[in-house]
Amino acid sequence: MTTPIEVVRRQYAASAARDLYALRSTLAPDVAWTEMAGFPLAGTYHTPDGVTSNVMEKLAQEWDDWAVHPDTFVADGENVVALARYTAVNKATGKPIDVRVAHHFTVRDGLIVRFEQFVDTAKVREAMH
Repeated sequence: MTTPIEVVRRQYAASAARDLYALRSTLAPDVAWTEMAGFPLAGTYHTPDGVTSNVMEKLAQEWDDWAVHPDTFVADGENVVALARYTAVNKATGKPIDVRVAHHFTVRDGLIVRFEQFVDTAKVREAMH
């Protein structure tokens, strides 16, 4: 059986490869994916297609080289917290970001059922203006 950390690592690898099909395959059909209030894409998205079309595809439209760089994973049962950095360059302003982020995943039966993002949204918005 795949461990929750392995599932989360697969999700990050798919994101890094810009492989939306592989990324969707890590998400449960009833996933609840929450981008933090204040983040440009704030809200909760459902279904694997809903997550990739409302988050990953929109990030690619607004940012060059959007990347998540996870460096620490902490697991407690079905919960995984990943500490990471976002890096990208805003297409409209040319301003870069390099901000710390924490992601909380809940993994059940080998699929991500819940995601919650924690990030300094002011730093992201600064790069957009």
